[in-house]
Amino acid sequence: MRINKPIFENIQPSFGSSFTYRQFTEENCSSLPYWHCHPEYEITFVSNGRGKRQIAEHISYYNEGDLIFLGPNIPHLGFAQELYEKHQEIVIQMRGDFLGNDFISSPELAAVKQLFERAKSGVTFYGHTKWVIGEMLTKMTQLDNFQRLVELLKILQILATSQDFVSLDINHVTAEAKPQDHYRMRQVFEFVEENFRRQFSQEEVASHVNMTTPAFCRFFKKLNHKVFTDFLNEYRVARACNLMAGDSEGISAVCFDSGFNNLSHFNKQFKQVTGQTPSEYRRSLRNFVITPAKIE
Repeated sequence: MRINKPIFENIQPSFGSSFTYRQFTEENCSSLPYWHCHPEYEITFVSNGRGKRQIAEHISYYNEGDLIFLGPNIPHLGFAQELYEKHQEIVIQMRGDFLGNDFISSPELAAVKQLFERAKSGVTFYGHTKWVIGEMLTKMTQLDNFQRLVELLKILQILATSQDFVSLDINHVTAEAKPQDHYRMRQVFEFVEENFRRQFSQEEVASHVNMTTPAFCRFFKKLNHKVFTDFLNEYRVARACNLMAGDSEGISAVCFDSGFNNLSHFNKQFKQVTGQTPSEYRRSLRNFVITPAKIE
């Protein structure tokens, strides 16, 4: 499925952790891969099978699973897209400053800092590195938060010094933002997350972040390359997709539960963002089944 616009994915680490760790299995996989982006770096391990990578304008394929490290704000589909073989998928997402602004500049992390730069063009790993890191990622599910952090640092160092990699040469320009801009954007995202089900104006959002409406509109478009109303519609569509993955509500109920107050407008926005009508999307969900296997 090709989606016209990337949906912003708001990623929140669980309490007590500075990064997210997710292991997708048949029991906890709740949604399909979709065209999205986020400001976090992402490490994804797919245990086995043949699949497709679609990252910005780059399209490539992998065999016998995949291990990929992707930089921030690059639109991509889930890397298990069109993968119907039994598999397991593990995803780690972290911000560049997940351990503080200056941590990555420590001399001990010089190689890791270079790795983060390479990730902005996309890096895939193969051979011995892929399987060693895959095993480490799999075992992280048994660790507490502190042990996971230590293991993640080990993983980053191994990736940083490995020669078993290929750059995907993705040429995607992202907006550089100041720390205070990131903080203000986080306030905007949190406001949307808490209020998306009700109707509100841009003036209310601008006031929430202590800006005039014209200044807020310029600020938001500069950092996101889209106007706020487009972002809000995409966010609500993403929520609608999650609701339909549960298959427990009718489309009219999904429309209103995701913040749209008009079914016709909902159908139009859903088709514009996903390339499918809500009914078509729900049918595609029923035809897609993930049954991953355990890694021994």
